[in-house]
Amino acid sequence: MRLFATVTKRKKVTEWIAFMIFRLLSFSVVGILFTILGFLIIKGISVISWDFLTMAPEEGMTKGGIFPAIVGTMSLVVGSMIVSFPIGVMSGIYINEYAGNNFLVKFIRVMTNNLSGVPSIVFGLFGMALFVNTLGFGDSIIAGSLTLGILVLPVIIRTTEEAMKAIDNSYRTGSLALGATKLQTIRRVLLPIAFPNIITGFILSIGRVSGETAPILFTCVAYFLPKLPSSIYDQVMALPYHLYVISTSGTDIEASRPMAYGTALVLVFIVLIMNLLANFLRRYFGNKVKTN
Repeated sequence: MRLFATVTKRKKVTEWIAFMIFRLLSFSVVGILFTILGFLIIKGISVISWDFLTMAPEEGMTKGGIFPAIVGTMSLVVGSMIVSFPIGVMSGIYINEYAGNNFLVKFIRVMTNNLSGVPSIVFGLFGMALFVNTLGFGDSIIAGSLTLGILVLPVIIRTTEEAMKAIDNSYRTGSLALGATKLQTIRRVLLPIAFPNIITGFILSIGRVSGETAPILFTCVAYFLPKLPSSIYDQVMALPYHLYVISTSGTDIEASRPMAYGTALVLVFIVLIMNLLANFLRRYFGNKVKTN
């Protein structure tokens, strides 16, 4: 009896230690995140103003604002999502619902996983060779959007495939038994259920696209362009590259240092707002599925 009590006590102590370690690691991650945000807010809040957000850069990017870079970043995010989201979702649906489990599908899955591990600068070189030079788009929004769209395709494909896999087969068999076609089952039954989880891939893609520098360096961004683009074939400024330029190779690095912190702060908040919007859409569609 005493031995049993000792073993039980030892298990409880071990479980408590493991629980405290997990809690400490979780709080450390949150602490790191708030430390970064706090650092950016302290360093960059002094330059945040209406003029900073709505004016073009001036005097070698040591004064003025970042409005062209904000517009350029938003253009690239929207353009890349227009390219990647429909293709990624339809590819994931095809792999899970139509293609079966043969050698070709396994090969596609392996290649998709490998594609997600390719360095972003390789995508930039590919985009420059194909979209900028071969197709003749030049350094433009469309070339950058297509390159970034290919960059995040693996994330959206895998997320869609896993979301479709998580749906119980009873929904498929029940819909088909009632006379629905395969396409009607996917469109009316499966896709609404899977869509809240598919949005997860959308959120991850937005975060990655917003912060990428290497792909757009080869395909679309300009060093200094204090005007807004007039078409998808124009060059743009973008917040990640603008942040890199004014931090490392501006005309007066020390004078533009506060602008660098302010740019980083704006970039973080843009990504945060986009993620909040995507999370709202995820909850909306999730509640809609529960209601139905």
